[in-house]
Amino acid sequence: MKARGFTLIEVMVALAVLAIALAAAIEAVSAQVKSADHLRERTFAHWVAMNQVAEIQVMGRYPPVGRERGEAEMAGHTWWWTRIVSDPGVEGVRQVVVEVRARRDQEDPVARLVALVGKPLQ
Repeated sequence: MKARGFTLIEVMVALAVLAIALAAAIEAVSAQVKSADHLRERTFAHWVAMNQVAEIQVMGRYPPVGRERGEAEMAGHTWWWTRIVSDPGVEGVRQVVVEVRARRDQEDPVARLVALVGKPLQ
């Protein structure tokens, strides 16, 4: 009578294939989590930038040309923003560029928003 079953080599090959498949699955899940975190960070930074433009519009004043820096709290995190107002060459319009960073010393902004703001009606 011949014994039936798997040889040690067959079991080892099956375990190796399973280990490779699990490693690939873990890598894919890890990349997905990193992507979701990055997207979440960019979304909050964009909201901070939109709030800066909305603040200019709500104040009802024509923004002066120049650069201004500040910080804002959003989603339990402090964000550092830079607001650059320039004259695009169109009468009664200002260009507002808002850059938002997650850290004060961060070189590249997480979000950058460009908006045109008109002179308020008097």
